[in-house]
Amino acid sequence: MSRDSQSPRRAAPRPARAQANRTEPTRIQPARRVAFDVIRAVGESDAYANLLLPTRLARAGLTGQDAALATELAYGTLRMQGYYDAVIEIAAGRPVDQIDPPILDVLRLAVHQLLSMRVASHAAVDEAVSLAREVGSRSATGFVNGVLRTITRSEPADWHERVMSTPRGDDERLAIEYSHPVWIVRAFRRALAAEGREIELEDLLESDNAAPRVSLVALPGLSTADDLPRSRTARYSPIGVVSEGGDPASWPAVRTGHARVQDEGSQLAALALSRARPATDGERWLDLCAGPGGKAALLAAEAAQAGATLVANEILPARAELVRKALAALPNPPQVLVQDGTTIGATAPEQFDRILIDAPCTGLGALRRRPEARWRKQPRDVAELATLQASLLESGLAALRPGGLLAYVTCSPHLAESRAIVDGVLKRSGGGVIRIDTAAVLAGVTTEPLELGETPGHVQLWPHRHGTDAMFICLLQKRDPAVD
Repeated sequence: MSRDSQSPRRAAPRPARAQANRTEPTRIQPARRVAFDVIRAVGESDAYANLLLPTRLARAGLTGQDAALATELAYGTLRMQGYYDAVIEIAAGRPVDQIDPPILDVLRLAVHQLLSMRVASHAAVDEAVSLAREVGSRSATGFVNGVLRTITRSEPADWHERVMSTPRGDDERLAIEYSHPVWIVRAFRRALAAEGREIELEDLLESDNAAPRVSLVALPGLSTADDLPRSRTARYSPIGVVSEGGDPASWPAVRTGHARVQDEGSQLAALALSRARPATDGERWLDLCAGPGGKAALLAAEAAQAGATLVANEILPARAELVRKALAALPNPPQVLVQDGTTIGATAPEQFDRILIDAPCTGLGALRRRPEARWRKQPRDVAELATLQASLLESGLAALRPGGLLAYVTCSPHLAESRAIVDGVLKRSGGGVIRIDTAAVLAGVTTEPLELGETPGHVQLWPHRHGTDAMFICLLQKRDPAVD
């Protein structure tokens, strides 16, 4: 007997309707089919939901409300996976790691509908049973039916009470309730505490489980906010807008590449460097880790307006090709290098006036957009990335001309990827590099003042406070002996 043939605790006999489904399977709604396929690909082949979902939607021909439903089903299930697993374990009477992965994904998708959406119970259960029939054994259908029938007997509030009776300690409680791994909860707590804002932790975790707004940037010299219909002015970025509906990909300015979908935090990271001080004609700028090209496109447009030129670099050829496509809309597309960023300081010493290092990181600041990342990342990833981040920063500083500016940016608030990297490199520089007051710089850029915590010399953005990804931005300047 397979493990999925065991009945969950308190399971009732299968209703006559479910028996009939053996010979007359319920037709699976296209939106649910797409959502399940995305969830399965994330678990089975480490796919990225934000990249795969648009492709699957187009292939299925889903638009409008159907596309929105598929998106909510996929993203909502992935975001709340930890909480749903806790419910499933109680209803099934076994740990989730003892359930076949495809069947577990079927259950997660159905539990999201039962506990977090206004979906009729019979529809969610019947389609889940049909999915189980396709991806599992015959006994799996009875197991799925039994688990879900058990869940439907109690209200969502009752399940919440049962699940929340199990955690030990506050971090574990928050991890289960807001569906984050405990180590991420603790990392966020430390990052907020460093600002004197630990009280905001629950607000941050809650914001990670909300769908982000769609922000766009009008590339200077190529488009303006007036070219972006059905949008309103962004809160902070002087060249940003927020979509109020519709598909931005269909807007002419976006189709031509003159405007781009881009988080407002990413816009501010680029503008902090480009507008920190007036550029002089002939300056050379470098985007050291340019893939996939969003910030490079904005920097290139800013450089062209200021009489400067941008060079973009990306170590991976496939990502370098994405950068070229992102830059193709500019009248004079910048040069794109395919080089290890940690070597540029040696191959091009003191060649650039401004450098952006949007360093590879855990991406913990963009969990709203990449819901599966919270389950994919591990604490050991932080240490491995920190070594790379420090090497990239030291290489960038070596490639920076005396007096030049460098922006160190990560889409992670983790202290080991942000403050610690900058502090360590500054200490090793022996005073050859100084920290610029990034908050003061952005105060002269943003259309509305940023509410910041205790952030000496840098800026930490937050989704719950600013509505942006949690971008860390720190400006550094290389000392010029001729001036000092």
